[in-house]
Amino acid sequence: MTDTAIGLPASTIGGARPARTLPSLLALTLAMAIGFTMMASFGTVQEGAKAELGLSDAALGIIQGVSAALALVVFSIPVGILVDRFNRTRLLVALALVWTAGTALTAVASGAAMLFVARVLTATGTTGALTAALSLTADLCAPERRGRAMLLVNIGKMAGLAAAFGVGGWLFGQIARGGLPLVAGMAPWRGTHAILAGAGLVLIVPLLLLREPARREVAAATRAPFKMLAGELWSRRAFLAPLFVGQVAVVMADNAALVWAAPVLSRHYGLQPGDFAGWMGGLVFVSGLGGTLLGGFTADWGQRSHRRGGLLIGAVVAAAIGVPAALFPIGPTVTWFAIAFGTLSLCGAITGLVTSVALTVLIPNEVRGLCIGAFIAFAGLIGFGIAPSLVTAISSLLGGEAQLGPALAAVGVVTGLLSVAGFALAMRAAPRSAVDEPI
Repeated sequence: MTDTAIGLPASTIGGARPARTLPSLLALTLAMAIGFTMMASFGTVQEGAKAELGLSDAALGIIQGVSAALALVVFSIPVGILVDRFNRTRLLVALALVWTAGTALTAVASGAAMLFVARVLTATGTTGALTAALSLTADLCAPERRGRAMLLVNIGKMAGLAAAFGVGGWLFGQIARGGLPLVAGMAPWRGTHAILAGAGLVLIVPLLLLREPARREVAAATRAPFKMLAGELWSRRAFLAPLFVGQVAVVMADNAALVWAAPVLSRHYGLQPGDFAGWMGGLVFVSGLGGTLLGGFTADWGQRSHRRGGLLIGAVVAAAIGVPAALFPIGPTVTWFAIAFGTLSLCGAITGLVTSVALTVLIPNEVRGLCIGAFIAFAGLIGFGIAPSLVTAISSLLGGEAQLGPALAAVGVVTGLLSVAGFALAMRAAPRSAVDEPI
């Protein structure tokens, strides 16, 4: 058994220097960047698909949100169990092929039904890979360095979201102007996904070099009966339930913002994808990078404070700041929109990183994948499945599609307040370590 692509013996993992695990961490970072580019790319160019296929906002909400929710609810827990019991690096490669297939299918979708299936595949591959990547990252470093190690994987995620705006929007603009003969004759939104699928297939090759690390912090056998493993999670419900509420609320606000930001810019500010692709992509990446850095360092600082739940201090503060930032869709100018949107993305990145560290530090290894998978399933059902459609439902109540901005702001503020309460309660109920008895 080895723990990095360069063959570091598993027995040395606890004392391995960060530089020795860097190749594996970089490969995982690249995987997350590719996966989240594929998952978020459709949101940037969806107005083109809406026009060509005659889709309504409600249909787009289903394609963008419900498709991801279905993938997460149906597959996240099974993938989490596979992560806990089988070779995670092989599973990661298989999931990368799934998201590539979904992106390619998006490019040739002939209607809403096929587009829905394509987005289900993309979401399944990406979010399943995130579970595997988090589990692998946790076993590549000691707990006290885990927050900083998670930085790289989350930077990859943020880079992917930024590339979905930046690269996706740039490709859309180039194809619309006839600048890419390779996909001549395809609608810009289709050509964008065709190119992304081809590039992604090449870029996942480094994943083949990964080696499975030894598992750390195991409180029971990894092949223990499922009933026993589920019991371990249930015994920690006082901590996990509010933590899930806090982060799922953040996911609702963040995903609603990512799904509807481009349409708001087009409808309310008169911009086209080529006009905002560059600065939105840069904004998502910079805010995500900043939030990831802050989240990682505050998580490690919180652990060093030796205060119960100290790891979650950064999440509580970030969630509180995110409440007023959720008003970005009703900003008076594009500049105000950008500042508030960037702040919301920053706060979401902080809470996401802190939550990831909390699950890998405070939950035993043998149920980590199951726990992360269950969390992703709930986040998918509510954050992806409900939030985008909730925005359209509220906009209808307010007067129609012209009220998309105020509806998005309302959803963001309410979910933001819920996230503050959830993280505060989780902080009070947090265990001391992964192997401690829950309080």
